[in-house]
Amino acid sequence: MPTRKLALAAACGAALLAAAVPPAARAADGPSGTDTGPVAAADLLARVKGCDQVSRGKYRTDRDSAATVPVCGKNGAVFWKADLDIDCDGRPGAVCNRATDPWFQNDTAFHQSDGRPLSAEELSYVVVPGASSLWNYGAAGIRGGGVAAVIYRDRVEYAVVGDTGPSKVIGEASYATAKALGMNPDPVSGGAASGVTYILFKDSQAKPIESHQQAVALGDRLARRFLAEN
Repeated sequence: MPTRKLALAAACGAALLAAAVPPAARAADGPSGTDTGPVAAADLLARVKGCDQVSRGKYRTDRDSAATVPVCGKNGAVFWKADLDIDCDGRPGAVCNRATDPWFQNDTAFHQSDGRPLSAEELSYVVVPGASSLWNYGAAGIRGGGVAAVIYRDRVEYAVVGDTGPSKVIGEASYATAKALGMNPDPVSGGAASGVTYILFKDSQAKPIESHQQAVALGDRLARRFLAEN
């Protein structure tokens, strides 16, 4: 999908999820609290202060910006710090359609279990750069439906990998992700110019991809493992 120019410079599948995550992840607890409490944004941000760069170069946040954003690796995850442009692509709805979004496309790179495109206004998902010599998300263990933690200020939103974007641009997520993070989700004027951290957990997958409940449950476990590992 095209990159958005910002106008202003989240039990039924619990057993399956538990089986899918290694014992160390199920037992791990974040620095801030108990297994039942939410993982704190501050704790996640503290773990991604440095960068062991895994991309061969750096990305732009928009087509005409300088390439300043590396993809970093740590503790079974990759992460980057960028802006957040609004992706409204996928199944059209009341707020994501050709009338509201001049860049609208009625498809996403990854589809839900019934074969239909994802819904940007209903599902929290992130966009990964298209595979290139700069970085190949698939080779790095990231797949459609992979689980991500998106952090903005004091909020953490768990999302899935739902779409791909330009091969040299990074920093995009769905309308639903932006809304959950407290941003203006408008596809033209919304998003955030900076201050957004994306942590994608390798070899993870929410099933079905359209289940936000699955993404949240698995994401919480993986985030705790990410915090617990050295």
